[in-house]
Amino acid sequence: MKRTLALAITFLLTFSAASAQEWAKQTLEKSPRHQEWVQIKHDNRTVQAFVVYPESKQKAPVVIVIHEIFGLSDWARTVADKLAAAGYIAIAPDFLSGMGPNGGKSSDFPSVDAAREANSKLDPDQVTADLNAVADYAKKIPAANGKIAVSGFCWGGGQAFRFATNRKDLSAAYSFYGPPPKDVSSVTAPVYGFYAGNDARIDAMIPDATAAMKATGKTYDPVTYEGAGHGFMRAGEDPSNTNPANKTAHDQAWERWLKLLKSL
Repeated sequence: MKRTLALAITFLLTFSAASAQEWAKQTLEKSPRHQEWVQIKHDNRTVQAFVVYPESKQKAPVVIVIHEIFGLSDWARTVADKLAAAGYIAIAPDFLSGMGPNGGKSSDFPSVDAAREANSKLDPDQVTADLNAVADYAKKIPAANGKIAVSGFCWGGGQAFRFATNRKDLSAAYSFYGPPPKDVSSVTAPVYGFYAGNDARIDAMIPDATAAMKATGKTYDPVTYEGAGHGFMRAGEDPSNTNPANKTAHDQAWERWLKLLKSL
């Protein structure tokens, strides 16, 4: 009886975590674009990555999509698909590859909270090594034109900005409501920030980041969307969203992002 109850609870937790983004999963299933999972190996790790290709005659830039602190979700994969719809090759690595139950990935964790805890404990050096391996892979994609940009959301927004301090051949970094690194002296790519007006935890860091980037002659262009909350890019398209400002910020941020991407 106890075993049956335990199995039932595990199933419900897994179902709850998965069904919470059923709307995102449906978006992926309806996409006409080529989507695939690839394995990117480096050192003693294998990183699972979701790749989406645009329907285009021309070779395209690659945009790396770094997921939120919850791991690689269906929503994060829809971001990759939407970027491909706009003409870019998008690759979304799962930084929890090999970290899940039985060596699984983000989708194998029994709950969102379990994935968040594991993601919070990731070694920054491992994340950088994963990103470098993904960027190296991206440059070798036959359909790519050699240009690479990085983007990220929440935890991933911070990692995108931080990766700009480690990788010299990035064309741009797009940080969505993520904490900036303390040392920006080695940044070479322009960094574009997208922030929520109701997110004091992150917004309090913007002035220092602005000053530091200016002092070293770096391009940093932060934009704050008033009334929106942390995570508005996801919340803004979630059917359960109750804050209209999240939808407005989502739409305006996507419009800005796509315009910036055209300059790659």
